[in-house]
Amino acid sequence: MGEAYRGGIPLIEAVRSGFVESVHHGSVAVLDPAGTLVAAAGDVDGPVFPRSSNKPMQAIAMLRSGLRVADPADLAVVCASHAGEEFHVARISALLRTGGLTEDALHCPPDLPYADHARAAVLAAGGGPSRIRMNCSGKHTGMLLTCLVAGWPVEGYWEPEHPLQRRIRTVVEEFTGEDVAAVGVDGCGAPVLAVSLTGLARAYLRLVSAEPGSVARTVADAMRAYPELVAGTGADDTRMMAGIPGLLAKSGAEGVVAAALPGVGAVAVKIDDGAGRARRPALVSALRRLGVSAPLLDEVAEEPLYGGGASVGSLRSRW
Repeated sequence: MGEAYRGGIPLIEAVRSGFVESVHHGSVAVLDPAGTLVAAAGDVDGPVFPRSSNKPMQAIAMLRSGLRVADPADLAVVCASHAGEEFHVARISALLRTGGLTEDALHCPPDLPYADHARAAVLAAGGGPSRIRMNCSGKHTGMLLTCLVAGWPVEGYWEPEHPLQRRIRTVVEEFTGEDVAAVGVDGCGAPVLAVSLTGLARAYLRLVSAEPGSVARTVADAMRAYPELVAGTGADDTRMMAGIPGLLAKSGAEGVVAAALPGVGAVAVKIDDGAGRARRPALVSALRRLGVSAPLLDEVAEEPLYGGGASVGSLRSRW
């Protein structure tokens, strides 16, 4: 793996009224079912922070450390970057209660829901930011419950040298097949571990290819069974997993997304400027290179651009 991420190529363009007004650079790694790199754009060997695309591996470490959930839906929300909708909050609240905890135990910062409708509902009711509505609160709840079961200290569970975070690093290195290149602080306050796009795609391929009943497969199956808990109503990850049977997909901040389909392959995307709007057309283009065909891909391949309330162009892949 290279020492630093070197950047990508012109990947996504915004075309307004026939005129290219913006271009997003990025990188994409595409692996076949054997894990061979069969297509690439930009730098697929330099490390990036996958951000929340690391969450399935974090969940594997939690399960291996003793976390038990009564319902696969609970595991899905542990892997979530949720929209802060009421059904997310209700499930996370119930999980906290199983450990005798309240949201005050969460280290993630208070936030409003990221889904527009959920944010508007909270504000209309006179509410404000809260830890439980922060999009990573499910992951932090899982971390807290894991510490309780494993007998590890709850205080400082987010520190890189905490036993849980060391276990997570081991799992990330196992599934990506790489040494972690850098450790940072994610938006939620937990560690974020840098790996290459090739390594990230490899990890997702291993998730969907794992033996039924294995910890890795349990995580992948829970996410695919409850995509709305992983993301939210109408969110990209929700639509992709619901619309393409068997697909595992998880977005991360700063323009990252990873996905895999058993027997087909895996992809990982990084948009250099961090623009989330460019992830989806890049993901669609990468999946098509693996021969994936679904009506949903035709629907979401391009994002409409509007002028005066009418569609006047689109955001689309150049690659």
